[in-house]
Amino acid sequence: MNALSIPTWMVHISSVIEWIVAIALVSRYATKAGYGHWRALAWGMVPALVSATCACTWHFFDNASQLDWLVTLQALTTVIGNITLCLAAWWIYRQSAQPSAPKP
Repeated sequence: MNALSIPTWMVHISSVIEWIVAIALVSRYATKAGYGHWRALAWGMVPALVSATCACTWHFFDNASQLDWLVTLQALTTVIGNITLCLAAWWIYRQSAQPSAPKP
């Protein structure tokens, strides 16, 4: 595992953990507040998590050429993640722009 330094590994691993926690917190918020459109944000974050996992896996195996397909998968899931996050943010915006019904 000499492809990355220990501090770089710390940043990579902590970023993945932070992303998992963020997904869980957004999902919890959606459930507790009753905002289903926020759950779309949590799902929209998943492809970016897959992308980060691909990067960490590739680095874990010293950037082995046999795993070059992970780089392609990482690029693909990054693009998909950017799109899904954009759509989720747009949906949240659209839902928040609508007048809400009074609560009983």
